[in-house]
Amino acid sequence: MNPLLSRLQPYPFERLKQLFAGVTPNPAYRAISLGIGEPKHPTPAFIKQALAAAMDIPGSDLAGYPPTAGSPELRAACAAWMQRRYGLALDAATQVLPVNGSREALFAFAQTVIDPTRPAVVVCPNPFYQIYEGAALLAGADAYYAPSDPRRNFAVDWDSVPEATWAKTQLLYVCSPGNPTGAVMPLDEWRKLFALQDRHGFVIASDECYSEIYFRDEAPLGGLEAAAKLGRGDFRGLVAFTSLSKRSNVPGMRSGFVAGDAALLKQFLLYRTYHGSAMSPIVQAASVAAWKDEAHVVENRDLYRRKFAQVTPLLETVLDVRLPDAGFYLWAGVRGSDTAFARDLLAQYNVTVLPGSYLAREAGGGNPGAGRVRMALVADTAECLEAAQRIVQFVQNRS
Repeated sequence: MNPLLSRLQPYPFERLKQLFAGVTPNPAYRAISLGIGEPKHPTPAFIKQALAAAMDIPGSDLAGYPPTAGSPELRAACAAWMQRRYGLALDAATQVLPVNGSREALFAFAQTVIDPTRPAVVVCPNPFYQIYEGAALLAGADAYYAPSDPRRNFAVDWDSVPEATWAKTQLLYVCSPGNPTGAVMPLDEWRKLFALQDRHGFVIASDECYSEIYFRDEAPLGGLEAAAKLGRGDFRGLVAFTSLSKRSNVPGMRSGFVAGDAALLKQFLLYRTYHGSAMSPIVQAASVAAWKDEAHVVENRDLYRRKFAQVTPLLETVLDVRLPDAGFYLWAGVRGSDTAFARDLLAQYNVTVLPGSYLAREAGGGNPGAGRVRMALVADTAECLEAAQRIVQFVQNRS
């Protein structure tokens, strides 16, 4: 067996299953889960129709192997979306590559860019999406966890990373909007990272899968957009990852794309050719339809805005929580143990939340997720409101 597998830590939801072992939820309440960040809003009808219609398009049936690079139509649709969303003119043939959702691409990218023959560090935020850590460890690198700062709306404290660590860094994972905190990186923060990159030569992977769910008037800044604003229009050493899952409520389609540095994408395509990562032509056709339409994205964003506007004030009365910059999570501070909070909430009120400590690692003398829980407000508004009301009762009775 690959000895690197032994370095992997249990996934947060496996730990949650173990935490809840032996817990009998209160049968007086129906189960409500705020634990998993899986979109529950209805999939737009036109995307389902595009999936069905694709079966009848010549060349889009299941009788042939699809190209790993994706169809020219899909790459063009992705590039056109980047133009509309960020004002960027990308070469669809060399700077865009379809992927089977951002998760598999974020993992595979580390296997492409890490050179395990020399000391390798992968820097990631803390708390973080655990794929970053697993990708680093299975590529033969060490993970370094850069803490978020609650005093700055959970922005990552990149200044806390030692210069000696940056010198060994080969890959930096950035998540903006952040999971689980919802923090969005401003231009000055990108300027800082690009200066570090120029000094040390690492690659930046920018995870932007929550970019279309936001609460400000201004859309979140993207990594490639920041690079262009700072005169780095060749996107050297930078690749952005995005997905239809949250934007279009189609996590089951497993469809997204990466964009950026053409030289990096050429090598990533080579890796993916061997990895067997081609997207089904049926999914490609439906993805073209999804990337071309913005009306459903605006409607979806409005649903989240209305939902958060009702749920957040309720929870603010009993928890340390506020509206995030973006994303569909609330990152709430609780008094005492986050694991005890989650376990007792399930037992007494049949509501599932994810302990924040499961989304972070001990670093710098503490776990930055400890004492917090992540709530995924992905169900409809009525169900999220009911969960919030139960949480309020739980905290008041607990106090």
